[in-house]
Amino acid sequence: MLIKGIYIFFAYLCGSIPSAYIVAKVFGKADIRVIGSGNPGTTNVLRSVGKIAGILTFAVDVSKGFGPVYFALIIDSSFYYSIVVAFAAIIGHMFTIFLKFNGGKGVATGLGVFLALMPLPSIVAFIIFSLVFVVSGYAALGSVCAAVGLPLVSFFSGYGADHVVFSFAVSVFIIYKHKANIRRLKEGSENRFKIFKRK
Repeated sequence: MLIKGIYIFFAYLCGSIPSAYIVAKVFGKADIRVIGSGNPGTTNVLRSVGKIAGILTFAVDVSKGFGPVYFALIIDSSFYYSIVVAFAAIIGHMFTIFLKFNGGKGVATGLGVFLALMPLPSIVAFIIFSLVFVVSGYAALGSVCAAVGLPLVSFFSGYGADHVVFSFAVSVFIIYKHKANIRRLKEGSENRFKIFKRK
């Protein structure tokens, strides 16, 4: 029991690794919290630092969710233990102790968590995000659509009520973290990526 409790705390610390902050610093940029949107997450790194830095941040953030949950399933095959670990990793990313509890919005780390728990729904959710992002240019809109789609895909994929409820709870949390983006989307002031740039 003690080991399981320590591991939950480890999952929080793992999720708390401020990858966006570290990558921005490595690439010679200022504190990611004072440039761009000010959010220490993948999207801001992609916009403010560059594609390579953004991809690297995304990969680390996904790993922060996938790793702890994957090994939690080895420590204890109970779904309920794994979701506690998953939640700890996501909370760590959103409220990292290393940046005075100012973290990202949980999308990439959430993807990692669900890749370990429910591979198919998480892959479909990522495809939804990618399509919406590419077509609209809005990462926030892609994230919200993916969050809405995840529990629906989980349900129609035949997962049990516990899996669907957990995916729904995380999705609601992620959408809540995007409330400012949703407001800007409504106002037409949200930052848009120009994916298909005209020469």
